[in-house]
Amino acid sequence: MVDLHEKKAPHQVVIVGGGFGGLYTAKTLAKANVSVTLIDKRNFHLFQPLLYQVATGTLSPGDISSPLRAVFSKSKNTQVLLGEVKDINPKAQHVILDDKVVPYDTLIVATGANHSYFGKDHWKDLAPGLKTVEDAIEMRRRIFGAFEAAEKETDPEKRRAWLTFVIVGGGPTGVELAGAIAELAYKTLKEDFRSIDTSETKILLLQGGDRILPHIAPELSQVAAESLQKLGAIIQTKTRVTNIENDIVTFKNGDEVKEIPSKTILWAAGVKASPMGEVLAERTGVECDHAGRVIVEPDLTVRGYKNIFVVGDLGNFSHQNGKPLPGVAPVATQQGEYVAKLIKKRLKGQTLPEFRYNDVGSLAMIGQNLAVVDLGLIKLQGFIAWVFWLLIHIYFLIEFDTKLLVVFQWAWNYITRNRRSRLITGREAFVEPKTVNQQ
Repeated sequence: MVDLHEKKAPHQVVIVGGGFGGLYTAKTLAKANVSVTLIDKRNFHLFQPLLYQVATGTLSPGDISSPLRAVFSKSKNTQVLLGEVKDINPKAQHVILDDKVVPYDTLIVATGANHSYFGKDHWKDLAPGLKTVEDAIEMRRRIFGAFEAAEKETDPEKRRAWLTFVIVGGGPTGVELAGAIAELAYKTLKEDFRSIDTSETKILLLQGGDRILPHIAPELSQVAAESLQKLGAIIQTKTRVTNIENDIVTFKNGDEVKEIPSKTILWAAGVKASPMGEVLAERTGVECDHAGRVIVEPDLTVRGYKNIFVVGDLGNFSHQNGKPLPGVAPVATQQGEYVAKLIKKRLKGQTLPEFRYNDVGSLAMIGQNLAVVDLGLIKLQGFIAWVFWLLIHIYFLIEFDTKLLVVFQWAWNYITRNRRSRLITGREAFVEPKTVNQQ
């Protein structure tokens, strides 16, 4: 006999990934009549745009991280699971973890992207990138460890190699790293050492294209380049790294091949989709692009599966202007909010128009009182842009106490020009990076 009073189970929404895309999907569904399960292999959301400040000693990892359980503690329809999704079964509609199978009615995959070394994956140990807290701590160890090693080095040639920093990639991360390291070397650390003069530090920024910050207006790109050069950085455009071996970076500029000895090489070029792209391709037959990103439909679904969505850096959405949207936080947040609203509409038997990205602009910090902001019709530079950059990043930080911590740290750094988080951690003592190129 059927119980007419029996409650129907709520719609099961599973979100894989707690980055911007997954987080904003879950937050927008917080009061919906659905059951949300958010799965991530980390127990925190990381504010990646500020990772470079952890790598250069301005902020600590906890300043830009928010525990997912704390974020959703008042969202009674949301469960957070710590784990890594290993597989997906679209027919049975469940995701598979190491120790658990989680069923879904709607699945959102938002696992982001990793570094791409363009087929030279053995460079990873020689030139760390910046995507995780561990990456930032390792980069910080190498940056500050380089100055410490130079202080002890008596051989002038080896000392120069320790004081030479090569940054590969002239996008926002590369530009912000170059500016932060320049301020460290030429201002913050200037009085801290006795055997070395940190103003002799050489910072080389290598960019494959014809200008840095290619996604912003050319005039602002030029301003950024001039500002970096005034800080002391050297910019090489139209340059491709061809080898990293034995503390030597080999790069090609036109027909000219150059080599530069450097003990600290940092990677800020190229991304590839997380392995979940391959899993989706195998299980659903969806196509992926050359970077492993899933080619999504106009409503962000996977072709043939209207209940599977891909948002953020894992997806290739090319329906708006014929090319993929940039891998930036605003894209992921807007896509997450769109998918959540579409799910709520579908449950009412309604739908939404296809996704459209509202480009809110591009911005990059160059140094203290120096930034560039491209809002389309409005373009800012210098101090005003710097203040705007600060306000935008504070606004998008997730938790209120995190906002306060970051504001305090920034204010302290601005007043004292000192960076309190200059800790060399991760190993018992400073150890040189691997130097042998693996063929």
